[in-house]
Amino acid sequence: MKSDICIYGGTSAGVIAAVAAAKLGRSVILVEPGRHLGGMSSGGLGQTDIGNKDAIGGISRDFYRRIGKVYGEPESWKFEPHVAEKTFADLIAEANAGGEKIRVLLNHRIGEVEKNSGRIGRIELAHVPSDDRNAPGADEKLIQHVIVESSMYIDAGYEGDLMARAKVGYTVGREASAQYGESLNGIRAQTPKHQFIVPVDPYMKAGQPSSGLLPLIQEGDGGKPGGADSRVQTYNFRLCITQNKANQIPIGPPAGYDPGRYEILGRYFEALEAAKKPTGLGNFLKIDRVPNGKTDINNNGPVSTDFIGMNWDYPDGDPALRAKSWHAHLDYIQGFLHYLITSNRVPAEVRKEMGSWGLCKDEFTDTGGWPHQMYVREARRMIGPYVVTQSVCEHKTTADDAIGLAAYNMDSHNCQRIVQNGVVRNEGDVQVAPAAPYPISYRAITPKKEECENLLVPVCLSASHIAYGSIRMEPVFMLLAQSAASAAHMALEKKSSVQDVDVAALRERLLEAGQILKWNAPGKK
Repeated sequence: MKSDICIYGGTSAGVIAAVAAAKLGRSVILVEPGRHLGGMSSGGLGQTDIGNKDAIGGISRDFYRRIGKVYGEPESWKFEPHVAEKTFADLIAEANAGGEKIRVLLNHRIGEVEKNSGRIGRIELAHVPSDDRNAPGADEKLIQHVIVESSMYIDAGYEGDLMARAKVGYTVGREASAQYGESLNGIRAQTPKHQFIVPVDPYMKAGQPSSGLLPLIQEGDGGKPGGADSRVQTYNFRLCITQNKANQIPIGPPAGYDPGRYEILGRYFEALEAAKKPTGLGNFLKIDRVPNGKTDINNNGPVSTDFIGMNWDYPDGDPALRAKSWHAHLDYIQGFLHYLITSNRVPAEVRKEMGSWGLCKDEFTDTGGWPHQMYVREARRMIGPYVVTQSVCEHKTTADDAIGLAAYNMDSHNCQRIVQNGVVRNEGDVQVAPAAPYPISYRAITPKKEECENLLVPVCLSASHIAYGSIRMEPVFMLLAQSAASAAHMALEKKSSVQDVDVAALRERLLEAGQILKWNAPGKK
């Protein structure tokens, strides 16, 4: 199976890269390990994290305008999951209208990668159907192998699997704050947000350390503030639920449900009530409304949908480990919601309100109403010739080879839940706004030339942990993917490496395609 460009990862970025390449006349093979396209944008993240709309251009902005047409608006950044998935499908169908330029391979996972003289020659894919919750297939008995040969490759997956198999350098976790001179990186001395606001005893028998820790708490003291570690900010699923009874699936318990697993939550409710602190549902779930009476539910507070500390082995995990992690995250969230509905330790008004919600019958119809994409907020990050750092976000340093802008908060969710001074504490959350939209260097999506000459990485790009926390938003992934596709096209034109692309010429083409490469404050020309 051959193409000009192979794109691994049918995320929002993967779809946009494929469409951009097809518009340039290139043949594309788009590979997705699951059975759905669109990643988080079609997987429950319907309340788009933007930062600044004026920094978003190109096909990425067109996507939100297409969404808007569905709802009778010029553009919309809030949408139902199935609307996003159909919009991605429409983009591919339009690109294929004059003949198939984009061939989509669902349920295909990366296997061996063959490199010759610093270039990927071909990749082996394993066809393994995903299970009833769309977790990545792990059953080796079902494997059928496919060989893809392409001239250029783009890794658009959230995990960076093609990049890693191509032996491109990467990192996982947090750099020490001293490595790049970043005050917000490394293990945090203080984590004020999404934190326990009243003391909660962490031990199985209150006040008795010898009895062991409660479930959902990690061992250890958390590490030295400012130090590096391999811990990864927490994952969850973004939930689309409704109070429309005619469109509801009840939220029942997961298999093997044990309310004792959520003892920390019960104790927290009791401590809040004793201290006369707020206990409303909004303190435990971030409920953002999207059209037609539905939601995008995200983590809020110290105990919520984030499965803190349970994803550290996911980025480099094999398919079996990842499938197990996927199910563990979904089971945790299902159990958390069921606990809120049923436990007598939860205030009656919270139980009643949570009980008024249910999964949507008309969303995620092949996975029982549960999202088909886990929110992998951060996994591997490439170490390329240019690393985006906190100083770039703060406009203390800049890049003159920008291929797009980012604008969201330097945002990391918690990385661990530990015991400090005899009480439970979360560690790792950061939320600091950048000075203004800032440029992302072309060199941040290219590997070092000696490592690979025909690969671009617009999602697991070269950035520090804290800078990645700002970049890692769906609109930005999409616009970087369009830029990557344009660069791949130009490298094919000149028969060059991606590192030798004429960036000035690339920027001209991107501007012609509607990309925004320089930030001008409102009213400034």
